[in-house]
Amino acid sequence: MNDFHSGYCAIIGRPNVGKSTLLNTLLDFKLAAVTSKPQTTRNKILGILNGENFQIIFIDTPGLLTPKYELQRVMQSEIHEAIATADLFLFVVEPFAPPDKEELQTIEQIISKPVILAINKIDCVDKEKLLPIIEQYQKFPLKEIHPISALKNTGIKELKLSIINNASIGQPFYPQDQLTERPERFFVAEIIRENIFKYYGEEIPYCTLVEIEEFKERAAGKNYIRAIIYVERATQRAIILGKQGQAIKRLGSIARQGIEQFLDRPVYLELIVKVQADWRENKSFIREKFREREI
Repeated sequence: MNDFHSGYCAIIGRPNVGKSTLLNTLLDFKLAAVTSKPQTTRNKILGILNGENFQIIFIDTPGLLTPKYELQRVMQSEIHEAIATADLFLFVVEPFAPPDKEELQTIEQIISKPVILAINKIDCVDKEKLLPIIEQYQKFPLKEIHPISALKNTGIKELKLSIINNASIGQPFYPQDQLTERPERFFVAEIIRENIFKYYGEEIPYCTLVEIEEFKERAAGKNYIRAIIYVERATQRAIILGKQGQAIKRLGSIARQGIEQFLDRPVYLELIVKVQADWRENKSFIREKFREREI
């Protein structure tokens, strides 16, 4: 395997620039939760891209931001861990404005390792508006700059080849049929949370945390999954449930379909909503639940 390329590639960028969509497109598999709302990604997720002569371990990270509460501080620590782990970086930006202060500071922080810039969402701007943005980033010693559309699959083949070529020569880190290191229950929780982001109002998704309390595989019949949805106030619980429980029934039905598609087997999904007051500021609660999601 003298010509085998392998390495950890951290996907870094501000909220809602399309990092998770890009990960899914690179893997050709829906691994990461994707919604139109920023900060959908809370945990770093490993997605493993395997080929005959390469293995790239992508680390999808939460969006760069200035944290306002404990949950966001934990999310930012996930980014710092990814930066320390990565061998190279895929820095994702949008084509709508020049780099801001936070993006410039991040580039300065990671430029000691190979950095590939992906300017995403180019399907949303005219080409003449893209050139000044590219020129702004050409001031930095980036390995390559790739205008792409993760949603439209534009420029992805070239970007993927660039990432592989900039990875070091080495051995695979994981079995070459493995897609991620996360357990199934992690992604089940993510599917539920993704649908909360999609079907509830602006504030509700950010005050919820999903925990898989039971995950029982059965030799015969449907697998049983019991999930706890934590919220911060009783009023939020009432919104999740909806009038006569109609909202949570819809959530359960939609989430169950996504879970069954992901697991490729039938499941019985039970959703319970509990109030954990001000959990986003509760350091011990957050760290306990984040650790459980690693198992």
